[in-house]
Amino acid sequence: MMRWAVLFLTFFGSTVFAQSGVQSGAPSGVQTDYAQDARAAAERLDQAALSLGNAKGARDRVKALTETLRAYEDGLGAMREGLRRASIREQRILRELQAREGEIAQLLGVLQGLERTPTPVMLLHPDGPMGTARAGMILADVAPALTRKADELRAKLDEVTTLRQLQQGAVATLQKGLNGVQEARAALSQAVADRVDLPRRFTENAVKTGILIASTETLEGFASGLSEIADNEIAGSLPNISHRLGNLVLPVQGRILYRAGEADAAGIRRPGIVMVTRPRALVTTPAAATIRYRGPLLDYGNVMILEPQSDMLLVIAGLDVVYGNIGEVLPSGAPIGLMGGQEAEIGAIVQQVSAIATGNERSETLYIEVRQGNTPVDPETWFKTPEDG
Repeated sequence: MMRWAVLFLTFFGSTVFAQSGVQSGAPSGVQTDYAQDARAAAERLDQAALSLGNAKGARDRVKALTETLRAYEDGLGAMREGLRRASIREQRILRELQAREGEIAQLLGVLQGLERTPTPVMLLHPDGPMGTARAGMILADVAPALTRKADELRAKLDEVTTLRQLQQGAVATLQKGLNGVQEARAALSQAVADRVDLPRRFTENAVKTGILIASTETLEGFASGLSEIADNEIAGSLPNISHRLGNLVLPVQGRILYRAGEADAAGIRRPGIVMVTRPRALVTTPAAATIRYRGPLLDYGNVMILEPQSDMLLVIAGLDVVYGNIGEVLPSGAPIGLMGGQEAEIGAIVQQVSAIATGNERSETLYIEVRQGNTPVDPETWFKTPEDG
């Protein structure tokens, strides 16, 4: 049906349009929005690729590569969302056309009949001049209505074609972005390994750390003993970040799956929040902080415990790769690790968006807990969450 619709509108539509004196309208303006979104996402990925080249020679390679990796994540996220929206729009149009298949068949039949009948014959009537006049008036009334319906069908078919072209172009851009983000991750990991200029507040006592881990049964117990693993700690107060209450940026791109106190799928309630992220997502410090601990802990997987101010700990658990060393002071926005999982291949991504997946690509979870005075507080009192606008 769709193939015949295109053929009939191509070969027969112009005659009816000319008879009615009405010009066909432009395709739906929605297409322009999708095209603009696709171009914007592609430009973000192009800019990230340019930044990657510049970051390799930057004075602060870690910072430059962190920003580049974030740019890639933003661009890839925008491209995925654009593909998803285009797929939703295309399927909606196709469902509408399918539901109107009988109506469209009748319209095409009328258009075909009009095309086969010469115009002078259509204007003649066996009842003479009066019948011819009536027939002309009826045709004048009917032709604009037919034209509007044909215009509407043509616009929808044009939009489907445009959406498919956008998706095909986006797939190629998405593949380049996936290659670039992998390169940026590798470059960042190397830059972090080469970094030697971070200040240190203390030196880790590895023996005491091991004893603390072996004797710990809860996160609270471990956090209360962290001061014992520090040797030669530099005295002095840490900066106060209370003025940033409610405005800290979440350490990873994603969405909140479980809020503080909510039961997870296993029925476990924790005082922190659980976020879902895409595989290999970058995790950064929300504020300048000292690394109090990094490594595996209990059943939390790889854990990073940061101290952004005196008597406050930020626990980030569930990373696959962790960056930095215990005792180092990290600037705000510094990379502290990567999420686990395997990033989907281009074919799987296309299949996800074609199936109108809205979050299945986010397969990794990150646990975030804030402790003040070794007492957990709701992290959402400190962080600006997506619901905050």
